[in-house]
This record gives sequence, C-alpha cells and structure tokens, in this order.
Amino acid sequence: MVKLILLDRDGVINKELGAYVTNPVDFELLPHVVPNLIKLKRAEVLVVVITNQGGIAKGLYTHQTLTQIHQKLKMALDEHQLVFDEIYYCPHHPEYGKCLCRKPGSIMIEKALARFGVTPQEAIMIGDTQRDVDAANAAGVKAVKIESNQDWSSIIDEIVAH
Repeated sequence: MVKLILLDRDGVINKELGAYVTNPVDFELLPHVVPNLIKLKRAEVLVVVITNQGGIAKGLYTHQTLTQIHQKLKMALDEHQLVFDEIYYCPHHPEYGKCLCRKPGSIMIEKALARFGVTPQEAIMIGDTQRDVDAANAAGVKAVKIESNQDWSSIIDEIVAH
C-alpha cells in the first residue's frame, strides 16, 4: 500500500515555464493538482514535495523569494483545506559547487522516508525529468515519469484504488 507520494514541483505541481520560476507572480498551479491532492488526503496518503531550486545558487532568486512562492502555493491549497506534509528543496547548482541533496541524489527522498517512517516500497515519486526517476531509484522508491505539465490523475486514481 502506498503511504507517501513524492512530487517534483516545476512541471508537476506548477506550470513548467522552461526557465526558473523567480517570482511568485510567475507561479501557476496546474489545474489537476487540487483534485489529486483531495483524493490523496481522503486516502490518508502523505504528500511531500521534492524540488531542486538551483536558481538560488545562480543568484536568480533568494531563499526569501522561494518562501514567497511556496506561500502562494500554500494559500492556493488552503482554500481547499489542503496542505503538503513537507516541502524539501535543494538550493544548490552543480555550476556553483557540489552538494549531496540535489536530485538525482536521493537525500531529500531519504529524509522524507525517515521523517514519516515510510519504507521505500510504500512510496512513489512522480516527476517530469530523468533526474527525478534517478533520485527515486537511488532511494529504492518506484518512480513514475510524466511529461511536463501532464495531468497525473490516472496515476493517483490507480494508487487510491488499491
């Protein structure tokens, strides 16, 4: 049984722009996200966001700006009494040094598993890049790769049906 869904952010939760989301104004929640989160919460599945935010290391935006972007996301979910159980992000970028948390590394996923006491077999990662799949696989978690901005309702329907 699935107890934890791990979601990439850009292209899965919000519209992929082809560039960094550097301002809350540019953050656009995809229309299928709220109905999917409602289904997951009704099924008592935990939902955690796992996102690389290398634009911080590049100086394109700050931790404070990212907090504002995530606050916009939280406000949109509040309208439906929804909340993510956690949001983990990596602010690093390989052009500006090495880190252990950036996907395809698995540390953010491993943190979520440990925090919520979930085994890798009880989790699924949904992402739109090979990096997401590789991070999940490195943590022993099943991954489902979708196209950017694709509706992932059929994946959620299958999860909550079991």
